[in-house]
Amino acid sequence: MSRKIIIDTDPGQDDAVAILLALASPEELDVLGIVAVAGNVGLAQNAINARKVVELSGRTDIPVYAGCSRPMRRHLVTAEHVHGETGLNGPDLPDPVIPLQAQHGVDYIIETLMNAEPKTITLCTLGPLTNIAMALVKQPAIAERIQEIVMMGGAYFEVGNITPAAEFNIYVDPEAADVVMRCGAPITVLSLDVTHMIQSTPARLKAIKALGNQSGEAVHAMLTFSETFDLEKYGWDGAPLHDPTVIAYLLQPELFEGRHCNVTIETASELTMGMTVADFWHVTGRSYNATWIRTGDADGFYALLTERLARLP
Repeated sequence: MSRKIIIDTDPGQDDAVAILLALASPEELDVLGIVAVAGNVGLAQNAINARKVVELSGRTDIPVYAGCSRPMRRHLVTAEHVHGETGLNGPDLPDPVIPLQAQHGVDYIIETLMNAEPKTITLCTLGPLTNIAMALVKQPAIAERIQEIVMMGGAYFEVGNITPAAEFNIYVDPEAADVVMRCGAPITVLSLDVTHMIQSTPARLKAIKALGNQSGEAVHAMLTFSETFDLEKYGWDGAPLHDPTVIAYLLQPELFEGRHCNVTIETASELTMGMTVADFWHVTGRSYNATWIRTGDADGFYALLTERLARLP
């Protein structure tokens, strides 16, 4: 039986690749819906981008919703400097034809969880956690009904990518991240600690382009655009690929290793705002609330990604 998931996202080239990976894997993942959130760019553009990616995949049966247009307490910080003005620069994708659903994304999340059997829906979060936190605040009963929250966010051993201490998704809305980390649902965190190992080297990008399909061409164009910033910053052979690790973890968890520990979000210090303080070595005595993924098999990940992208138009 395929695992039911809702994808919460701010697409983003790497978000787009994650969505494509999920939609190319219907035997394992039943994507109930996609909810856009403000993050890499503003909400309206992210909702357009999500529909573009759905249409690229050929899975136009997947409904797309728009959630929150700003963080819970802060002004929105965006990342056009990485993702381009549209958030999805690189490929020339047509304007979407499928409609944006009228229901607010937060209400969709609540309604879907409340109407489903408990512990049967996984939330896959690829952007700031505003929508998930607002759903938990509006209807706290959903916490015990969530099967798992699998998120891309945070960093500990690799520290920050938007500030010296904070990863972008958490930094944009640290209060939301704090709500989520305290909610009591099972949580798995794919942080920069692992995504920095999952590098889109020229050979791996070449293999994706060589698939010869529209999706492979688009992914190659996306990652070729977005990698420019990271290649200059890090000086590595390839740029990290963040969000698709969430989907890969659901498909092949054996590719990843980590441990159960306490993760706390810094919400008070301007110096370390949004830092994910992972008690990886169990030194605080605080109760465990998340599985922190530290390492991943990059070759295995790209073999999976390339094989699944080949299934798409």
